[in-house]
Amino acid sequence: MQNHGKRPGHFWETPRAELLGVLGATPAGLDSEEAERRVREYGPNSMVAESRFAAWRAFGRLFGNPLVVILLAASALSLAVGDHVGGVIIIAMVILSVVLNFFMEFQARHAVEAIRKQAATTATVIRDGREQELAVGELVPGDVIRLHAGDLVPADGRLLESKDLHVRESALTGESLAVEKTAADLPPGRYGVGDAANSIFLGSAVQTGMATAVVVRTGRATALGEIAAKLAKRPPESEFARGIRQFGLMITRVIMLLVLFVLLVNLALHRPALESFLFSVALAVGMTPELMPMIITVTLAQGARRMTKKKVLVKQLAAIEDFGSVEILCSDKTGTLTEGEIVLDKHVDLRGTEREEVLRLVYLNSYFEAGIRSPLDAAILKHDAPAISEYGKVDEIPFDFNRKRLSVIVRRGEEYLLVTKGEAESVLAICETADVDGSIQPFSEELRSEAMRTFQQLGADGYRTLGVGVRRVAPREAYEREEEREMTFAGFAAFLDPPKEGVRAVLEDLKQSRVSVVVMTGDNQYVTGKMARDAGLPADCILTGNEVDQMDDAALAFQAEQGAIFARVSPEQKNRVILALKARGHVVGFLGDGINDAPSLHTADVGISVMNGVEVAKDAAKIILLEKDLAVLNDGIIEGRRSFANIMKYIIMGTSSNFGNMFSMAAASLFLPFLPMLPTQILLNNFLYDFSQVSIPTDHVDQALLRRPKRWQIGFIRQFMTIIGPISSIYDFLTFAVLFFGFQAQSNPSLFHTGWFVESLATQTLVVFVIRTAGNPLESRPSKALLAAVWLVVAFAVCLPYTPLGTLLRFTPLPATLLGAIGVLTVTYLWLVQAVKSWFYRRHALL
Repeated sequence: MQNHGKRPGHFWETPRAELLGVLGATPAGLDSEEAERRVREYGPNSMVAESRFAAWRAFGRLFGNPLVVILLAASALSLAVGDHVGGVIIIAMVILSVVLNFFMEFQARHAVEAIRKQAATTATVIRDGREQELAVGELVPGDVIRLHAGDLVPADGRLLESKDLHVRESALTGESLAVEKTAADLPPGRYGVGDAANSIFLGSAVQTGMATAVVVRTGRATALGEIAAKLAKRPPESEFARGIRQFGLMITRVIMLLVLFVLLVNLALHRPALESFLFSVALAVGMTPELMPMIITVTLAQGARRMTKKKVLVKQLAAIEDFGSVEILCSDKTGTLTEGEIVLDKHVDLRGTEREEVLRLVYLNSYFEAGIRSPLDAAILKHDAPAISEYGKVDEIPFDFNRKRLSVIVRRGEEYLLVTKGEAESVLAICETADVDGSIQPFSEELRSEAMRTFQQLGADGYRTLGVGVRRVAPREAYEREEEREMTFAGFAAFLDPPKEGVRAVLEDLKQSRVSVVVMTGDNQYVTGKMARDAGLPADCILTGNEVDQMDDAALAFQAEQGAIFARVSPEQKNRVILALKARGHVVGFLGDGINDAPSLHTADVGISVMNGVEVAKDAAKIILLEKDLAVLNDGIIEGRRSFANIMKYIIMGTSSNFGNMFSMAAASLFLPFLPMLPTQILLNNFLYDFSQVSIPTDHVDQALLRRPKRWQIGFIRQFMTIIGPISSIYDFLTFAVLFFGFQAQSNPSLFHTGWFVESLATQTLVVFVIRTAGNPLESRPSKALLAAVWLVVAFAVCLPYTPLGTLLRFTPLPATLLGAIGVLTVTYLWLVQAVKSWFYRRHALL
């Protein structure tokens, strides 16, 4: 017997007799002994819970991030040199960051639990030759089950018998209407879940009819189980997480090389070992971006708060930055780009001309229908109502799956009309005349061909179509099916799920923001093409699930890059498209609202759901749109780019300034007879610098930086650091020269320490006004908070030597002429950085 957990092919493609042989099953079901043996072999029919240690393992993994390691090392070193406040602050920020990430990562657990709730609790099973009601956990491959209207399907299975069976599979396929199922074998070929008309799947629901089926797959091996398994896995690394990790590795290498070099050189020069070690430790702390977690958190939190005002819930702060980096937004169709609700869009005659008479007739039929109304009936009744107050119901001929139509008999005065609607071919077959421009004519072959062309064109345009017929009948107490004859064909009622209001403008905004949209849906290519054209998307290339299966990942990603639309695709195929795009280096977002979208929401760099989506989708998503307005999509992308720009300001300024200062200290320690700055002074310098940067999250961002997706470029950061940093060192050396030759500081270490402290702090804080913009700093206005923080720190540094606190820290008052020299050096430094920055950005095509 074949193991149900291994899937060499789709079981619905296998002939039924052959499948029963593989399963070792018969239509009479299993006996209890064999069922117990299979439970031991295959396990229970349930989604197995994860290990109780999984949460602890995931929590521990978060401490393996290089940046976290650096910060913890810096906190340990700070504590070792007596800076207890600084050490505790760093530890607190690291723990807060890790706890937040842990909480965000395990939001997926809710999605998995919600999927488990989609399953039935009991099932009608044939065991030991009789029907029994058993817990679904006891089902095994080979069991034979009975299904009736209203039942939840308890496992994946193959139909053995069916009668009038319609099943809602929206959980798996996104298809909004119930689909008809039969027990017949499928013609040879490849079929996805959405095309498996002879099979049923866990998580779907029987809307009408009854069936007998053999269970083929249970638990985690089912299609729904695979979705749950994907959600339980750790999601692929996002662009934001990857950028942070790579940045952490780069900083680690720089710090280790610089500190090791300084320590070895000082020891080689026979400097005191403890003092040399403490100096090296201070350098390490100085190079560490210890405020980075806070800057990132505050920046992203402000972006999230701004999005909340626009009715967008950001579940994971990091998703804001990922949102701004998105280059390709993949989207489901139903309920996201469309309203997710069928509407009556056209009521036309056989030539495709709009006719009010067709609307009146189809409305009469649905209005007086007494049976279970379908979504198409609901759409008809939501349409603007024609005048039908003069009509009264006489009788009804109910729908059945053989005729595939429903008729009502209505009366207006002495006139009795039989009005029929149903599957177009079924209605056409019972018509002998046709209404042509208000004239009743024989339904000739020419007119039938014209009607079929209209019907086929409506289908090709993506419409779901019903035929409408009418006939005058004689009054009687009851009417039978035989009355549906010699009718007049009135026309077609055509339905669609319309695009959301404003979706065309939203897609145009995304295009202007350099974000391409890729539609992926379980609907057929005709419906999908119609929606794409209505929404303003190109529909030249539509690939179906079967075509996707024939393509390798590289070809798949290429087609998506070129704007292909994917129709009739399964959740697994959607996921594959996203992974293929990510493998090509793209940052990918996904917009979806159904259970079938959950794996893609989980896999994408940023998953986005909508307020009317199912709970599973909302749990798997990182961002939820609380209102139907899709305009906030582009707002979110712009907000993400704004957050990313401010985070990068801190990173490139911090790394270049810190690198320059630490390089200066390392070089100065080679020729100075004393330390260039005391360890406590280095830590104070670093603290004041960090304080000046706390307001960066409030800063304004140039419009040029919001026009296209931004990515982490470690090479760019490293080059900027190694080019701009040494400029800072050059001015440090010029300061050394002024101190040595103008003020004889070689014999006055305290003056040297103080002069360099003021100069280094002034240059590395004021340079933010140059680095914060890619253009001219005089034309780009910083935020008031940033202006205040920077100037406050500079003023504090200048005044500190004249205070008792300065004396305690072993500073000394500076002569006015030295302060003037430092002022000149600072101004020329800022001018030079602006010139080099402009050249550097032109070289990288950022201006």
